[in-house]
Amino acid sequence: MTYDPTGHLLLTPVDREAPARVRRLRQLGFGERPDPAFDDFAHKLAEVTGAPYSMVNFIDENQQFFAGLHTPTGTHSGADLGAAGGEVSRFMARDHGYCPHVVVRRKALVLEDVCDYPRFAGNPVVDEIGIRSYLGAPLIDRTGIALGTICVVDTEPRPWGRAGLATIKSLAAELIEQIHRREDGRI
Repeated sequence: MTYDPTGHLLLTPVDREAPARVRRLRQLGFGERPDPAFDDFAHKLAEVTGAPYSMVNFIDENQQFFAGLHTPTGTHSGADLGAAGGEVSRFMARDHGYCPHVVVRRKALVLEDVCDYPRFAGNPVVDEIGIRSYLGAPLIDRTGIALGTICVVDTEPRPWGRAGLATIKSLAAELIEQIHRREDGRI
């Protein structure tokens, strides 16, 4: 665990791979603008899992960018996630949410009720946005870089279980194949 100088537990893990990730994302042309194919994939994530919110998320040193985003209203803005008016942004601070943990750990994460986990219950998304459950998996490409994540979230606890874990991992593998085909010019 990482602590700040005052001895408090830091919620966001140290990400030593961030500079390499940013270079790879730039090489692929990802992480700076919405992508209709990623929006379609986020919609598929929501359909398969029944979650109201889903994202294809790329992470740099400072922020998260939802290149693919599905919301119940379909409304997206340039403000922060959970902005006034019910609009959801494509950007979120790096210290908000659980995807940075997934990227650093390089493993899927299932939080059926984030309030059951002291390390995650204090995350700003719980109080500011009302997130209560999370299911996410890393997007690890052929170079070994964790580019980001796919994830679904809900404002209610969800019994994702082993089936949810298997589903999110399978969908992450599917999206990575799509990214590789795009890189190879096959899409």
